[in-house]
Amino acid sequence: MMIKRTTSRSVARGRRARLIAVASGMAAAGALLVPATASAGTPSPHTFTANELSATSDAVLDADVGGTAWHVDKKSNRLVVTADSTVSNAELAKIKHAAGSNAAALDIERVQGTFQKYLSGGDAIYASSWRCSAGFNVRSGSTYYMLTAGHCTDGAGSWYTNSSRSTLIGPTSGSSFPVNDYGIVRYSNSSVSHPGTVGNQDITRAADPSVGQSVTRRGSTTGTHSGQVTALNATVNYGGGDIVYGMIRTTVCAEPGDSGGPLYSGSTALGLTSGGSGNCSSGGTTFFQPVTEALNAYNVSVY
Repeated sequence: MMIKRTTSRSVARGRRARLIAVASGMAAAGALLVPATASAGTPSPHTFTANELSATSDAVLDADVGGTAWHVDKKSNRLVVTADSTVSNAELAKIKHAAGSNAAALDIERVQGTFQKYLSGGDAIYASSWRCSAGFNVRSGSTYYMLTAGHCTDGAGSWYTNSSRSTLIGPTSGSSFPVNDYGIVRYSNSSVSHPGTVGNQDITRAADPSVGQSVTRRGSTTGTHSGQVTALNATVNYGGGDIVYGMIRTTVCAEPGDSGGPLYSGSTALGLTSGGSGNCSSGGTTFFQPVTEALNAYNVSVY
């Protein structure tokens, strides 16, 4: 699930309608990993080459099954495909068939709940008819901006600090989704403060995370939660053509409205909340857009 923006628009584009429909059933969905009951078989003694694993990844992408995410596990030398509860056994068979002679490279696991985009540095921000979370405040020279998720800024004009939309933050200045999941909002209202913090945590630098690293996420729906990075460079297929690449996979929970919120470790900015499955009662699997890519794309820096 992309940590889904809450929305009230009565007429939405096809993608937004899909997001609303998925989000409505998300709160009741669990997100604990369960044993891989639909694996590709006993691990093969074959050591797969980088080219074979890349070809297997391309095959999973071509199979185009919504509700799946995948990444290369360097320890097991296999492509781990995670399937949410909407993925049928027939669709798993489709993935294996697409992999062809490399099917033995697949390690398929299940998660409860539904992968979806989460919309709503953690504070609530409001577009015309949906809510997301602010990510990191950044700047280019003397001009200040705010990073958030691209599926939040996609189609958004102006942003506000309150649900009545009376206090303007400023306009969307850039948006990249799908493929990536980052967007940028320019501060145009001088009365709105924009400290370089996430809550009380000062952010002084940005970096890429490492597998096993302890991380913290903050969002406007569920507040602050922590977990660990479990994989890098994950691809996530949210369905309907919404596929994102290069994501950070974690055990941190999140819920609708947390989208765009910051992932960080101490004073280091790491990512922007994209989506996943589960909730903060039972746990979850959540994916994040690496923040360094967004900083480079917009030529801005944290402060």
